[in-house]
Amino acid sequence: MVKARSQTPYQLLIADDDSGFREVLREVLAPYFQLFEAESGEQAIELVEQTHVDIVLLDMHMDILTGLEAVRILKQINALLPCILITADATDELRQDASAADAYEVLSKPVKRQELVTTVSHALVETYQDPNIPFWLGN
Repeated sequence: MVKARSQTPYQLLIADDDSGFREVLREVLAPYFQLFEAESGEQAIELVEQTHVDIVLLDMHMDILTGLEAVRILKQINALLPCILITADATDELRQDASAADAYEVLSKPVKRQELVTTVSHALVETYQDPNIPFWLGN
């Protein structure tokens, strides 16, 4: 597991209403992080309000709050929190809206393992300036 300066694993939240996709992300990321899961944007917000989370992965299309709407609220709670949107329809408009909301990145489904892990590690390095985070967690 990747350890923060305090020597505890970074905490990553996966917010997606598709349990199968959460499972795929869990399999890829579990060796590196302490994981939390949410089935909705509302649950993600509640979890971030109650628990320390270092980074969030959000599906764009969830009931009630979209991933983008959740990012906007999460950034109000913690402006530094890196939020990565994952979607099957990563349009230019969505990328612009995500950038305006200060999302770290928009990844397209199906997301490749290397792209996912590299993006997450870059987000952590850039946000927390922790020299112990490798740019490629899989090595």
